[in-house]
Amino acid sequence: MKKQVIFCDFDGTVTNGDNIISLMKKFAPDEWEQIKDQVLDQTLSIREGVGAMFSLIPSTLHDELLNYLLKTTEIRPGFEEFVAYTKQEGIDLYIVSGGIDFFVYPLLAPFDIPEGHIFCNGSDFSSETITITWPNRCEDDCQNDCGCCKPSILNRFGDEFERIVIGDSITDLEASKLADRVYARDYLYEKCAELSIPAVPFETFFDIIQHVKEERAGSHVAGTLGRTS
Repeated sequence: MKKQVIFCDFDGTVTNGDNIISLMKKFAPDEWEQIKDQVLDQTLSIREGVGAMFSLIPSTLHDELLNYLLKTTEIRPGFEEFVAYTKQEGIDLYIVSGGIDFFVYPLLAPFDIPEGHIFCNGSDFSSETITITWPNRCEDDCQNDCGCCKPSILNRFGDEFERIVIGDSITDLEASKLADRVYARDYLYEKCAELSIPAVPFETFFDIIQHVKEERAGSHVAGTLGRTS
């Protein structure tokens, strides 16, 4: 069996809701909604859209933004158990997020995920409004202007790995096209169905744990049969 590596989205996947959307609804002027729609219909790139939305918010609100999310964000059921399961089974887990460092790291802090296994966008609060920075831009093999480029991160892992993507939104679509297995919900599941990308639906991380266990058990049985035939 190939070594499994999991690339898990954060907003709307680890969390029940999308934290960027939550912040925009609470703190941004109405213009953010048109920008969001342009990202979803792909007339604006993810990088352009996310940068434009945060540029609508004053940098002086840093503490208010973070405290609001710390109070209101709900973690999807089963995530703590999922992290423990991946550690128990020796499965590498990476959080690959289109979210922003100032809230991604604090919200993940209780789960003891190594910082080197968390990829997200950066932020600069030194100007009048928030500037988003892009430490994980698209590499030469991706032209989608992703912001945090999930395909480029996946492509660091070659054919010797089984690459598993977990996600919910437009930011996960290009990575899903490259993955060996996809766990999807909401918008991503609909797009996978539309594009004939095989995807396993889920609501909680307990669903994913159960499916991964079944797949690993099936692979073990197949391997045993192959050796004894």
